[in-house]
Amino acid sequence: MSDILAEAVKGAAAHPRPEGINFTYGTAGFRDKSTILDPVLYRMGLLAALRSKAKKATVAAMITASHNPEPDNGVKLVDPMGEMLEAAWEKHATDLANAKDEDIGSALQRIIDALDIDISLPSDVFVARDTRPSGPPLTQALLDGLKVMGSTFTDFGILTTPQLHYLVRCHNSRGAYGETTEEGYYKKLAQAFLKLREDAGTKKKYQPVVIIDGANGVGALKTRKLQPHLNDSLKITVCNDGSSGKLNEKCGADFVKVQQKPPPGMEIQPGQRCVSFDGDADRVVFFYLNKDGVFNLLDGDKISTLIAGYLGELVSASGLQLNIGVVQTAYANGSSTRYLEDVMKVPVSCAKTGVKHLHHKALEFDVGVYFEANGHGTVLFSDQAEQKIKVASQDDSLDSGKREAATRLTLMMDLINQTVGDAISDFLVVETILSTRDWAADDWNMQYKDLPSRLLKIKVKDRTAVQTTDAERCATAPAGLQEAINKLVAKYQQGRSFVRPSGTEDVVRVFAEADTQAIADMLAHEVSVQVYQLAGGVGEQPQPPSTS
Repeated sequence: MSDILAEAVKGAAAHPRPEGINFTYGTAGFRDKSTILDPVLYRMGLLAALRSKAKKATVAAMITASHNPEPDNGVKLVDPMGEMLEAAWEKHATDLANAKDEDIGSALQRIIDALDIDISLPSDVFVARDTRPSGPPLTQALLDGLKVMGSTFTDFGILTTPQLHYLVRCHNSRGAYGETTEEGYYKKLAQAFLKLREDAGTKKKYQPVVIIDGANGVGALKTRKLQPHLNDSLKITVCNDGSSGKLNEKCGADFVKVQQKPPPGMEIQPGQRCVSFDGDADRVVFFYLNKDGVFNLLDGDKISTLIAGYLGELVSASGLQLNIGVVQTAYANGSSTRYLEDVMKVPVSCAKTGVKHLHHKALEFDVGVYFEANGHGTVLFSDQAEQKIKVASQDDSLDSGKREAATRLTLMMDLINQTVGDAISDFLVVETILSTRDWAADDWNMQYKDLPSRLLKIKVKDRTAVQTTDAERCATAPAGLQEAINKLVAKYQQGRSFVRPSGTEDVVRVFAEADTQAIADMLAHEVSVQVYQLAGGVGEQPQPPSTS
């Protein structure tokens, strides 16, 4: 065993692993109660250094639990171009996190041997955290791991998750993507935003006034830092800014979407546009009260259709031959899919649940727009598309209309954080489009009407009894389940339903939608009964929905 690996084993003594707990690295990295994560952070420091050596580039580690409650925390690694950690390395992370303290050296050696990593190469890691009180000690555990491996590092302190993804891409692109500073992030977004709003003309409906629910998290802090760069072009009021209240408690994007109501204490006038970030500012949803005081949510589906429509118009106006598409999951509202395909004539692809699956699918388009309904998403431009757009924006032989459209596309590329879903960037993109179209929130919402839906969870003995295909829209096991779902769906107007096993617990999730809420509720119940009967349900059989 090399000296470095021996030191890694010795260093584990200060970060002992608790007995009887297993950790799993998933799409969101590791997440758990912060009180048990110290050994995981130490080991991820070791792994981040190895990943940097393997890629011969700077990588990053973000300490956050996103929309989870404040007592939780977590860590996820970021690859050199700001992507999520390569899927094959998730197993290495899981194995290392679960290795006994005395076996850390051999666990590291197995990774080194399997991937032929030259341990003598330098490594460099960017580190940041959200605002959780557990962040500083967990950061120290991670840094201890980096120091043992002899890695250089930069601790950026408190950042949004998307800011860290952005910074590591800037650094590894040698500044081609932007300046590797937090200030550079604000400047790039603000400059593009302000240029896109030049010559905007008088607005009748759009008002440059917005209330942001910062989830008592880092998004509130960073929005305040952005505001001076916007030159009063947008009047922003930040509430749930962390000065009182707990992170994600009765506030934030997840609360607003699940509860279908504004956070308590937000004073909102009818028609007033409101925005909710989540705890680490990688999700965003919009909402408003209509003239009758009824709550209306504008979620990731609404955001993706708005962005795809606008970018599609610019691509068409530029005359460029680029294929634009939208990537959704099976949870996307059926009305949004029909609106995209039938009205906007934009192709839609369906990917498995999880941002990494949507991101990968979006790469198949020249311009790929992807959002989960929860508000996590962004837009990806292929290298070829970026080149074509930039060339067209500077081509004096094109007529002014085509050149202007290409110029706006160039500015949109600067405004969009292509590395990962970014609440601040996505918020500015939406405001740009609403301003350009002179739309109030109602105008945006009226583009299509969401179908009512219902999501249920059924406890089962073994979740692996349910297997799916076609991006989780079709059940292949147990035998007879999909046939039963098909018969039930056929009974109802605009009926749709699918089931998928949870990735973390022995439950099966049942989704149903139809033309009325009562029918969506009944369809979800009937499918739940089939899951219970055919897939080994435990406890009481699901009861019919109340009609009261």
